[in-house]
Formats: sequence, C-alpha cells, structure tokens
Amino acid sequence: MTDAATPGSALDQLPKSFEPAAIEARWYPLWESRGYFVNQPAPGVVPASGQSASTAGQAGEAAANATAGQGGAASQAAIAATQAVATHERTTPSGRAYCIQLPPPNVTGTLHMGHAFQQTLMDTLIRHHRMLGDDTNWVVGSDHAGIATQIVVERQLAAEGRSRHDMSRDAFIDRVWAWKNESGGAISRQMRRLGDSANWDYADSLGTQSGYFTMDPKLSQAVAEVFVRLYEAGLIYRGKRLVNWDPVLRTAVSDLEVDMTERDGHLWHIRYPFADGPQKAADGTELTGLVVATTRPETMLGDVAVAVHPEDERYRHLHGKLLELPLTGRKIPVIADSYVDPEFGSGCVKITGAHDFNDYEVAQRHQLPLIVVLDLEANMAGEAVPEAYRGLNRYRAREQMVADLDAAGLLVDTVKHRNMVPVCGRSGEVVEPMLTDQWFVDQTRETQPDGRPGGMAAITRPALEAVTSGRIRFFPEHWASTYDHWLSNIHDWCISRQLWWGHRIPAWYGEDGQLFVARNQEEARQKADAAGCTGPLTQDPDVLDTWFSSALVPFTSLGWPNDDAQTRADLARYLPSDVLVTGNDIIFFWVARMVMMTQYFTGKVPFKDIYINAIVRDSEGQKMSKSKGNTLDPLDLIDGIGLDALLAKSVRGLMRADHKARIEKYVKKHFPDGIPAFGTDALRFTFASLANFSRTLNFDISRCEGYRNFCNKLWNATRFVLMNVEGHDNGFARPCKKDCGPGQFMDFSPVDRWIVSELQRTEADVAKALAEYRFDLTANAIYGFVWNSYCDWYLELAKVELNHEDPAQRRGARHTLLRVLEAVLRLAHPLIPFITEELWQKVAPLTHSYGDGGVQTLEGEALQQALAERRHSIMLQPYPQANDAKIDENADAWMTELRALIDACRALRGEMNLGPQQRVPLLIASDDARIDQMLPYLPGLARLSSAERVASLPENTLAPVQVVGNHRLMLKVEIDVAAEKARLDKEIARLQAEIGKANGKLSSPNFVERAPAAVVEQERQRLAQFGDMLEKVQGQRAKLG
Repeated sequence: MTDAATPGSALDQLPKSFEPAAIEARWYPLWESRGYFVNQPAPGVVPASGQSASTAGQAGEAAANATAGQGGAASQAAIAATQAVATHERTTPSGRAYCIQLPPPNVTGTLHMGHAFQQTLMDTLIRHHRMLGDDTNWVVGSDHAGIATQIVVERQLAAEGRSRHDMSRDAFIDRVWAWKNESGGAISRQMRRLGDSANWDYADSLGTQSGYFTMDPKLSQAVAEVFVRLYEAGLIYRGKRLVNWDPVLRTAVSDLEVDMTERDGHLWHIRYPFADGPQKAADGTELTGLVVATTRPETMLGDVAVAVHPEDERYRHLHGKLLELPLTGRKIPVIADSYVDPEFGSGCVKITGAHDFNDYEVAQRHQLPLIVVLDLEANMAGEAVPEAYRGLNRYRAREQMVADLDAAGLLVDTVKHRNMVPVCGRSGEVVEPMLTDQWFVDQTRETQPDGRPGGMAAITRPALEAVTSGRIRFFPEHWASTYDHWLSNIHDWCISRQLWWGHRIPAWYGEDGQLFVARNQEEARQKADAAGCTGPLTQDPDVLDTWFSSALVPFTSLGWPNDDAQTRADLARYLPSDVLVTGNDIIFFWVARMVMMTQYFTGKVPFKDIYINAIVRDSEGQKMSKSKGNTLDPLDLIDGIGLDALLAKSVRGLMRADHKARIEKYVKKHFPDGIPAFGTDALRFTFASLANFSRTLNFDISRCEGYRNFCNKLWNATRFVLMNVEGHDNGFARPCKKDCGPGQFMDFSPVDRWIVSELQRTEADVAKALAEYRFDLTANAIYGFVWNSYCDWYLELAKVELNHEDPAQRRGARHTLLRVLEAVLRLAHPLIPFITEELWQKVAPLTHSYGDGGVQTLEGEALQQALAERRHSIMLQPYPQANDAKIDENADAWMTELRALIDACRALRGEMNLGPQQRVPLLIASDDARIDQMLPYLPGLARLSSAERVASLPENTLAPVQVVGNHRLMLKVEIDVAAEKARLDKEIARLQAEIGKANGKLSSPNFVERAPAAVVEQERQRLAQFGDMLEKVQGQRAKLG
C-alpha cells in the first residue's frame, strides 16, 4: 500500500478546489426527495396525506439526478435505486420531539437579509436536533398578507387602467389567487437555496410543497371557528372606536404598518377666545383667551375642550370656563386633566377626541362628545364643519383655515417645526386617527356584564403569567420586560380591515340589522331562521386583520380544530414548539397574540423559548432600505452578481426617480466589482458568527469572504487527510483495546491525544452554546478548532507522525486524522450543511461510519454501490457528544510545553531578524529527556534546519537566548558583528525617538486634558512598550561591545 491516491479513490473524486454551486444543487434536491426533512410518524397513527416522505414526489429526485449530470436510462436507474433506499433508518430515536414554527413570511415577499438570518438560525437548530435523534418538525408556511397582497394586485390593475371597483369582489379575489399561484412560491424556493431543511409537506393542504397557507381551506375553517367561539364567549364585539385609518387604501391599518416619519411642518399657535369676554390671568393681567399650538389645525373643527393641568396655577381659576371655538362659534369648556404637560408650550392642549388617540382617552374620561370632521378619504365632512370647508381635502382645508384665522386676528404665531408624522408603510399616505365601526377582541375587561370572564381575565392576564411563571423564556431575557409592559398597558384589538382579500368576517346581517355570527353561510341561515329572520342575509364586507390568523398558526397548523388521531398526536408532540425565532418588532403584534390565542384555545403555551434575533443593518450600521441602495439580496451573496446587473437591480421599481443617482453612487462605491459568489455555507456561517444577543448587527460582506476562506481551509484539509490515509489500514476495522502502544497494532502520540482532548472541549462548548442560543459562540468554537487546533497545529504536527519509524504510531496518526475530521464534519453540519455533506461522503467510509446511525455494515462492491447512490447522509448521523474520559491532561500539558518551545523559537527568529526562508539549527539546553520526544516537531513549525538537546549552550556567544521553564533555547547562527551592531543601533535610535514623541504628548496639558481618556491611556501603554523594547535591544547591543 502507498500514500498516493488510487484511481477512483475518494481523493480522485474530490475536486482540487471548493466550488459550492454544484454541491448545493446536487444535495438539496436529494435530501428533500428522500424525505429527510419529514417528521417521524406518531406511534400507532397512520400518517395523514401530505405528512409522509413518499409525498415528496419524484420531482426533487429527478432534479437531483439532473444536477448530477445523469440522464436517459442511467437517470431512470438512479431514480429507482434512490427510491429503493428512501426508507432509511435515522439516528437512534431519542424519544423527544423538537418543533419550530417558522414566522410565516408574506406570500408577496422575497427573501431579504432578515429572513435569511432568522432561517439560518432555525435550520441550525433543526439539523442539530435531527442529529440528536429527536423527532424534528420545522413547520413552515406563508401568510396571505391581506393589505400587502391586495396592493400588489391593485397596482397590476392600475397598470391596465383599471381598479378593483371595476370588477366584482369575487372576480378580484380570483385575480389575487391567480397571482398567488403564479408568484407566491418565490420565498419557499429561495429558502431551499439557503439549505433550509423545512418540513415542506407538513400542513400542505394546497399541494404546493411550501407548507401551509393562511388562506387555505383548512386554516380558513379554523379561523372561522376561533372567531365564532370568541364571539359566543363575549370576547369579540363590534363597536365604534378610534383606529389608524389610511385614506388612500380606505382601511384600518395596524400599528406595525404605521411608520413614524420625521417631516418638516409648522406649529400654529391659535387663540381660543373666552365665550364671555376677557378674563383675569393669575397675575392680574387681562387674558383674552387661551393659546393652543397644533400641527393639524384642520382638526380643530372637531375640538370638544381645551385641557390644562389641574395643578397649573395659571389656569386653576379658569376650570369650567367656556371658550369660543374659532371659525365655528361653538362653545367648548376648559377642563383639567393630568395628561397635560404644564411645562410644554402654553400648557393648554386642544382636545379632538375623534381624531387623536391621546385626546380620545381624555374625552372618554370627561364624557365629552366625539365629533368627526373628516370622511374616510380625509376630506372635511360633517355637520360640525362650516360650509366653507366642506369637501376640501385636509391639506387644502388647512391652508384655508390658517388664512381665515390670520384674518380674524386669532393666529398668534406660525413656527417652523420638524415633527413625527404617522405614515402608512404600504401606501406612503399620512394616517388619520379615525372613529369608525370595527370588530374588536376584548383585552381589557375583567368581567362582562353577565358575569362571564372578560378579555383581561380570559386572554391577556394568562399571557402575562405565561412569561412571569417561566413557562415561556425570552432570549435575551430583557425582552420579557418589553412584552410585559405592552400587555400591562394593552387596548382592545381591532381585528377588522376594509379590504377584499383576506378571511371575511363570519358575520351576516338580516334586513332589519340583526346580526348572526356563524362558521359559514349555511349555519348563519339556520340561526336566522331560528330567530324568525327569514329574509336575505348579507355578509359583513370586512376581512380579518392578517395578524388574527397568524396568531393561530401554532395550533391551527397542527390540525386544530380537528379531533382525529393524527391531530391529537401532533398537538401532544409539537405543542408547545421548542423555540420561536423572531424579531423584536413583532413582539406585540404576533408573539403576544400567539400566546393569548394558543393558551385560550388549547390550554398550552405556543412555544417554550423565544429567541429575539438582532436586526440586520449594513456594514456602517444603517438600516437597510431600497431608497438608500444598501439592501442586499442573500442570493446575490450566494451566487454572485456583476456590477451592471447589481446596479439595474438596485434601482428597479423605485418609488421615487430622484433616488436613482444616489443609489447608483452608493452601489459603485461599496461594490465596485459587483458581489463575488460566496456560496450558501459561507453566508450561513457569517450569519451564525454575528448572532449574539445584541439588538442590531452590522453585516459586512468581507466577513463572508473570511468564512468562504474557512470553507476552503476545511476542503483542503480533507484533501490532505485523504492523500495520506487512503490505501492504508487506519485502524477502524477492529477496535484497539490491549494492543495499543509503541510497537503494537496502534499507538497514539501526545499530539494525537491532545487533539482528541481539544475536540471534546469543542464539542462541549458547542453543545452549551446551542442550548443557550449563542450561535456566535457555536460558530467561533468550530472555527477556532478547525482553523487553529486542527489545521494550523495538528495537521502540521501529524506530518511528523506520518513519517514516524514506528508503524503503530503512523497508524495512530492516520486514525486520529480521520476520526477527528469525521467528527468535525458532523459537528459543523448544522451550520454549513453542503460542504460537510460532500466531504463526509468521502471521509465516512474510511472511518467505517458510512451507515445507519454511524455503523458501517457494507464493504467492497456493496459499499461502492451505496456510495454511488449516496445512500446515507451526514444529516441523519449522530451528533458528536463530548466525552470527558477522552480528555488527557498529560497530553494537554505536553502540548502546552511544545507550543511554548515553538513560540520561543519564533521569538528568537524575530530578535535575529531572520527571513522566513532562512532555516537554522536550534540548541536546547535541558536535562529533561521529555524534550527529545518534542524535537522532531520543532523544525517544521519553527522553520529550523534541525533541533538538538544539549547539556549546555555554547559560552561567549552573541546569539540571544529564550528561556522556557527549565529549558534555554538558542539559534546557532554565525553573526556578522558589525552588521548586527549597526542594526541594533538603528533600532535603538528609532525606539528613543518614539519614546520622545510619547513623552512629549503626555507632558502636554492640552493632550492629557482634552484627548479622550482611552486615547491618553493608549499613549501611556505605547510608552511602556517602547521602554521595554528599548531595554531589551540595549541589552543585546551591550553583548556586542
């Protein structure tokens, strides 16, 4: 047997360089087609349709084979062979279930950096637990995204010169479904590119292999069931409340869809005269009226009071006085309310209860009327609006009213003012608080009038207690206080939207206005007949808030409200799920509501842990925005993109043409050559390395380049190992028991035992980090072990072992090279699935672990056939577990001493200014015979020509000496005394000059007193370092005379 690779060997089959595209295209379709992502069937339950591996179909299999370059009869044979092995044995089952629910992305969406970041973390956890033997179920799906989807289709119609009002509601909904079926699967295709091992067939009632869809028949039935049950429990009601209203979309919108945007505007100061003439101010001067300031003077027509603080001495004597509302003649009172800040402005606040959320609360407290002065298109309307302003747009009315106030002598001042304006993120229109009839979920009442529990007792408080009791944990834990604060100050939830696309409110009205809430029209008809209402029924035109159906997915995606054996088993196994990975921006809108709904309907929390991931920003810490040009498409990082294509993509679909030049400038500056292809594994490793507990992370593509280099390093290390182990007996065919040691079957050197010890520590660090959701520490542990311990140290040291005179030690080195590499591939697989799978296929057979559960039973041609079929996968192998018994403290100490010797050699080379190609002998003066075992390792890593242990070092030598413990080291080099003197004199002069500069700075009061403390401290440290170096160099110079 030789060290060279034999024809057809694993080394021959492994390309010389890592090219991720072909590997990714080969492996993902194969994994999916074999059902590796599918959850395990429940004991004693026949899997429901759409929940077994067989439903993955042959499309993925055909794609896998086509990617691998097979065709014709060979392709058919490969398909048949793959199907024959599709029933596989997984890692030994742990008896545990592990479930993650994907936050359902909008069906309109495409993968952005936040999605890719979240999904990398989720897939890491799923792959890890799958390898632990858990019954893993990553439940995925997409949200129908009512308002977002409707806008997309309405824009399509607008491009055709039409609107939805030109067609029937049913025709419009058909148009939306057609668009969804054509374009709605983009994000699931992109998720597959990321390597997401999601259970695509689970809850897939539409047969699209993309999980559930919140508008599919099963989930729509569940939504209606929830609405009816809550209504019948008195926890859903219809009422007139203040909501965010978009006058362009003509619908209520959620707080999440409202962006507070800073804009230039004005603050108008307006005098409201006293109805019965001037009054005396607190200081005795005449007061003709109270001055209020507003940024929205058009809303003053709906004012119902002017409020002052109860303790404000300036106005205490005016409480209850009447003011004349300018431009209307209507009388409004002066009221006292602690909401007013007496230190701000005049200390007087106009109260417009029907058009301001804070004013609404004040009006409710004082039982004031609510006067609406805007219609649903934000035009001035209503009896309270003078004829001169009726029908005017709100901004045109503002201009006219300001002019009229000025003419009347009531406009005290106009001040430029930059203020925060609520803007709908969907339409770009300024949102108006509007008093409208809507459907609400009760969240605030303790008890209903009939004695039944109200929303606070039945829904809200249990959601609070789920976290305070510890049944749900936040990571990082400080987000629990955010959750608690919102729930403790909650308002009733507006769940209706004035849209056509979405779950239509399951409520029907009779001709006399009677209301019948039912699961479907047939049930509504039955209820109406029972109530004696025989006329036609009309369904409520509104739809439910998208967040309503999304709040139900933790249990509706598992089959609720069905009561069949499969649903009961899945609710028992997968509820609660183990962790929710999501952003902090939807703690209120989604996370809290999932807790509320899931507990109310199932009695369980929806998930055990909530991991709040950081928000991805650009490399400079700026929010990613298309208008800035700093957004990144994860697929561009994977596949690469040229500059011209990137420029075209960055400016496509801009809302404002004036942004184009700025965006192009940004792209050319930051990506002058476009974006290179890094591959999926490098991108995933980058995301993991950045996933600490911070609120934001700055994404720099140079990090991707670093982790692409890591992948290259792992690839090249594998090639090195294969080059040195193939064709040899590497000690895996039989266990090494009593015949391990020098001159026997196999012998492990201290270096071998050290790297195995390091592996145990790394495995323990990774397990701890994953358990605590510290993906950054997971990535760092794997990176440090592979790059530093295994590649930079062990592979170099193993070169000595591979040439050792003792066959047992050579076999021990080969065994260790393979054993550690195979374990590392499994350890890293959850983070970097593609490269680890490709390399494991080559390494595992050599470690006799290519088989079910890591047990290889095949050999010869049967093994070669299994390899050709790619019969086994790393993703189903056992995950490495640390074994403290494998930690050898003596080997660790031995290695620590060896590394100290190597460091000392490198320091000597630096002192003597030796070039990297200059190899010189090393002498070590020591009486410790253990050094002899270390000597063979020193030349390679310290660039020596030889290393020798001697009784003592030569006397009267000018060469520098390093001391390591009881050992004294010296490089045996003939020194040109004159040249060395000149070099040291030059270095002394340089160091003295640096010390002079540092002393000059530190003696200057201007520097010490004005510079930041950290800068001053840094200068002091530099001075100390220069002093130490000078002392050392002067000592060397003194030796030369």
